[in-house]
Amino acid sequence: MTDFDPRPASSAPKSGFDFNQPTIINLLYLASYVTGVTGIVGVVLAYAWRGDAKAAWEVSHYEYAIRTFWLFFLGMVVGTILTLVLIGIPILIAVSVLVIVRCVMSILNAQKQVPMPNPGSWLV
Repeated sequence: MTDFDPRPASSAPKSGFDFNQPTIINLLYLASYVTGVTGIVGVVLAYAWRGDAKAAWEVSHYEYAIRTFWLFFLGMVVGTILTLVLIGIPILIAVSVLVIVRCVMSILNAQKQVPMPNPGSWLV
């Protein structure tokens, strides 16, 4: 005899990881350490999706993601120029660590669907 499950198929438990738009942007930023180009795709999506934010928490994530990209870009430019005088390498490492921490924090808050605490900050 077979057991009948009265629950509809649509109420299956979630996997626990939501691929919402801010999460996708930050995953693209993290993937840019491997591919080199997905960060540009991420910032284009952040600018495109910023006007379509459905919830208040998403607005802070888009601002935070856009600032993260520009922090990464400017930090890499300055660090690359300063490698000529040997102080650029620690700057490049520090900027990379800061961007990774910002992306992970944003992903964690996006999974909880809570706004970023200080989206206008250039630090963590």
